[in-house]
Amino acid sequence: MITAIVSILIITLAVWLVNKKLPFKICPICAGVALTWLWLLIGMLAGNLSSTSYQLPIAILMGGTVVGLMSKLEKFIKPNFGLLWKTVFVISGFSAFYSLITNKWLFFTIAAFLAIVATFSFKKRRIESEKEKTEQAKELEEKMKNCC
Repeated sequence: MITAIVSILIITLAVWLVNKKLPFKICPICAGVALTWLWLLIGMLAGNLSSTSYQLPIAILMGGTVVGLMSKLEKFIKPNFGLLWKTVFVISGFSAFYSLITNKWLFFTIAAFLAIVATFSFKKRRIESEKEKTEQAKELEEKMKNCC
């Protein structure tokens, strides 16, 4: 576990420093967590790291990544039926990442596909968002007319 914590700190610091030069920003802690579990997973699957020692830290970090992705995607896609989408996304994300740890590639593919399909299925359509804005603008105009 100490290896994972040190890795997160080093990668987070590196990304924070690189962010100063990049034209776009990357979340340093997100990168630290995701890249740490990725290199630990690769090391474990390659046989260089003990499964018994690294499966739990990898699983914990992967869980953080799923929840972080859900949070970022929610702001971007503004899903319809938010709680339902979150539930489907988190369960399929956890399932996908668990299958990576256990070398079940077909299950990983199915679970990841389900998370992606759910995301696109629950995404609010742009037209609906623009329609809501138009209605809100009309209501605001009416309130301003009645104001004075």
